[in-house]
Amino acid sequence: MRDADLIETVMRYHERTKHHFDRYAPGPGELDWANQPDPFRRYEGAPLVSLPLLGPDDEPLSPGYDALYRRGSVSSEALTIRSLSRLLQYGLGISAWKQAGAVRWALRCNPSSGNLHPTEGYLLIGAQPGLGDAPGLYHYAPLEHGLERRAAFSARQFSALMAEFPPQAFLVGLSSVHWREAWKYGERAFRYCQHDVGHAIGALRLAAATLGWNATLLHGLADETIEALLGLNRAEDFAGAEREHPDAMLAVWPAEPPAQRPLPTQLDAALVHQLTREGWRGAANRLSRDDPVRWEVIDDVAIASRKPATEAPAFDTPQEPAIESNDHAPDDGPAAGQIILQRRSLLACDGATSITAEAFYRMLARVMPHGDLPPSQRPMPWDTIDWDPTLHLGLFVHRVDGLAPGLYALVRGPAALGRLKHAMHERFEWSTPPGCPAGLPLRLLEPGDARRLATRLSCHQNIAGDGIFSLGMLADYQEALFTHGAWFYRRLFWEAGLIGQVLYLEAEAAGVAATGIGCFFDDPVHQVFGLQGLAFQSLYHFTVGGSVGDPRLVQGSASSRAVSHSRTSNSSWW
Repeated sequence: MRDADLIETVMRYHERTKHHFDRYAPGPGELDWANQPDPFRRYEGAPLVSLPLLGPDDEPLSPGYDALYRRGSVSSEALTIRSLSRLLQYGLGISAWKQAGAVRWALRCNPSSGNLHPTEGYLLIGAQPGLGDAPGLYHYAPLEHGLERRAAFSARQFSALMAEFPPQAFLVGLSSVHWREAWKYGERAFRYCQHDVGHAIGALRLAAATLGWNATLLHGLADETIEALLGLNRAEDFAGAEREHPDAMLAVWPAEPPAQRPLPTQLDAALVHQLTREGWRGAANRLSRDDPVRWEVIDDVAIASRKPATEAPAFDTPQEPAIESNDHAPDDGPAAGQIILQRRSLLACDGATSITAEAFYRMLARVMPHGDLPPSQRPMPWDTIDWDPTLHLGLFVHRVDGLAPGLYALVRGPAALGRLKHAMHERFEWSTPPGCPAGLPLRLLEPGDARRLATRLSCHQNIAGDGIFSLGMLADYQEALFTHGAWFYRRLFWEAGLIGQVLYLEAEAAGVAATGIGCFFDDPVHQVFGLQGLAFQSLYHFTVGGSVGDPRLVQGSASSRAVSHSRTSNSSWW
């Protein structure tokens, strides 16, 4: 297909899967509980290496949460089986369990729409004591907190593939099982799978930061190469099982001594082919009792948005000052690991809790990517992506002490300010709220009580109006697709998920809670802000507020191998 045809397919999907006041995007109508997909993939016949279950007081200790955002403030941990365990625990691991009657289900550090978890994680790493005496590809099994060895690779070929990366660098791959979301959400599920990829990217980057490690996406990589490297193109290993779709590949590495080197954003496709020709183990388990319901528009948009190999500038590894220890400084706030593990998606807001303007400004400052800087110099986790910011926040502020309630905008890239002003209602005032830091481009658009409006726009969900504030993420949609291509559609949602991941943890650090909102009325949101056409599109909603307790939370600790699970999802969105 031509580029224009691919873009048209993506845009048709986006229009078709919008929610409207008088109708929702096509979905299943009712849930077939007997056919709900298993949230845990396993590869039968692949050897499982159990990772050590680490408590909060076990090495490696977590630094303070605020230290993650000060470049060079966290010393780099050695690459060991324990530090790998911590990375996967904080990035993709189980954080707690809930129970209702006889039904029990797991929560994870990486949020997921409906707690359905379409995202799978893989690790490509060299020989490591306690893991394997040869390089290999591993699939992460969160229920067991273990790594399944899918393939053993030649040490010579692995060294050739990773020759341009920093010493001890390894790769983390992400894929999606679209059926896990489509089972509940139908055609809109492809959007939610991409949100989840963005959340997983953010969770992994933050987990790496707790170890003093760096991470970045390999932006130039083709989906076909990711597919081959993760073994997702091996039809014989998925016979009778639901397929996975390639998403992202991150390079992760312990911080180096101060010495910059350009980091490749590609992998040699010929070397990948040689590396993956043999040595595979295991067959994917079937996730549902019956065959998945086929949603053709999801298949179409998945094909249209596949990424080809692209040119991407080399990533300069950041210069990191030497740090002697990770002793937790009192002014660094609570331990980062505590914040990560206690993150929950709030189910209801109390309608009363407020925060100070200072706390509000701090949250918003953390989602600013500083796109004027080279990617390697941007604040974590925005050093993970190489594109200029494409999403801006339209905020519904309800309960921020010292701030007038109303509609606000946070423009995350200065180049978009003029176009957003031109695109939105002429009556908006675009004034700077009192006490707003000079470097934070937050603007009051229109004062007023926006609680009922926020609730109505978010599919009549009270969490949007009962919280401290809620927001819609407005993407620079049309220009991004025409500039990059249809494949960039998925990246827009990844950026949205990354913003959401930062806000989740910021809310926890501020003593409140948050949740993503996937259900909202798309075009009515645009109308509220005066947006017409396809220049800007709302891709994801989010709310922060005082949480009402959930009595179903029965185990607030990390993954436990002794706990069985039932195949049911949390009733919350995320």
